[in-house]
Formats: sequence, structure tokens, C-alpha cells
Amino acid sequence: MRRYFNVIAAFMTGFALFAGSGVAQERPVTAIDIALEPDAAMIQHAEAANARLRAVFPAGYALDATHRPHITILQRFVHTAALDKVHAAVAVVLATENPAGWTLNTLKYDFIVSDQTGVAALLVEPTDQLIRFQQKLIDAVAPFTVEKGTAAAFFTTAEEPDINQPTIDYVNRYVPDSSGKKFMPHVTIGVASPADLKKMVAEPFDAFTFSPAALSVYQLGNFGTARNKLRAWQLKP
Repeated sequence: MRRYFNVIAAFMTGFALFAGSGVAQERPVTAIDIALEPDAAMIQHAEAANARLRAVFPAGYALDATHRPHITILQRFVHTAALDKVHAAVAVVLATENPAGWTLNTLKYDFIVSDQTGVAALLVEPTDQLIRFQQKLIDAVAPFTVEKGTAAAFFTTAEEPDINQPTIDYVNRYVPDSSGKKFMPHVTIGVASPADLKKMVAEPFDAFTFSPAALSVYQLGNFGTARNKLRAWQLKP
């Protein structure tokens, strides 16, 4: 099952062919995450797992209003001035799908290591519906997409001012490295030591199902976190 986590591993090891931080940008650019927000079933599991991680690794981040549990469908750099057009294009795609009616299956916990710290996630089965939805979104936002972005495109705060290079590289290479057959949906649940995460993933996993409750466009933060909500659509079955 670890093959499903290769996409995230590529992210954390900086497996990009080009470094985006040296690319000049003449117009402001925003790093966006088009994400499905899960229902209460997933949120409860994600928050419980996050609390467990923070108990053994207090330096880790909490799942809160600016670190929302989510399933990334697409990450892109887009022209900031075109964000309203991006939102309109996403709305058109959403009108052709019914994510609230999807039943999604969890697979297991897994993690990868970056700079001696483990990043953990709940893996979700990649369905034909999710892959089709992703491709529609790729096509819809293509006219507004910027080929390469920099750290300036991300959301930062005084407390968290940095964007690491693997985060930039991951967005630069999201298509094709994390799309189509390489797409591995997941909910990132936090960080901890590799030793603690090895224990966690070795335990029996009780799989569960859940459904999407909303679709949102976020401005990304470091490590692909959903930091700044730009637009949201509540989903109805």
C-alpha cells in the first residue's frame, strides 16, 4: 500500500526537476489548493489522530481554522488577478459533479520523513470519480495557470514566515506528478518523530467511510497546508 504514498514522498524529498524560487514573476501569483472538505466522520478521525501526534510531538501543528483537514484535488500557481475567474471555472465544474453523493474509503495511515521529521496522512482510495473530477479542474483552470511559482505566492504569518523549497517544487510539479494515475488522495494529519509514526502505522487500522461536505479554494501555506480560504461551496447530497 505504500506505493499510494509515493506522491507525498516526492513532495517531501523535493523531487522536482526545476527549482521555482529563482523564477521571476512579473504579475502577482497565488498558490491555490482546490480541496474537498470532509464530513464529520473524517474530521473526527483526523483531529483525534492529530491530538495523538501533538501529545508526543508538541512542536507539531494543530488542525485548526487555518490548518483545515482536507483532500487536495489540485494544486496550481495562478495569476492573482484571475482568482475570480478561477472560482467561476471551478463552479462550472462543480455543477457537473455531485461529490456529496460519493462514498470514499480510507486505506491506512502512512508517513514520510523530511529533515528527520515525519509527516503523517490518512490515505484515501483513489476512485474513478475523484480522478475524473481532478482532470476537469485541471482543464478548467489551465487558462489562468502559471508555469512556475515562488514562495511569494503562499500564505505566511509572522509566526510562520517560511515556505520551504519542497513545498514550492510540489506545486510546480503537481501536474503531472500528482495527477491522473499518480493521484493519491489523502488527509494530512500532522507531524511527529519517525519512530512514533512507525508505531502508529504498524497498529491495526479500522477503515471507515466518509463523504465530502464542501469544496473550497485555499491559498496554500508551508507543507501544503490549507491556510487561507478564498472561496467555498457547501455540498448537498
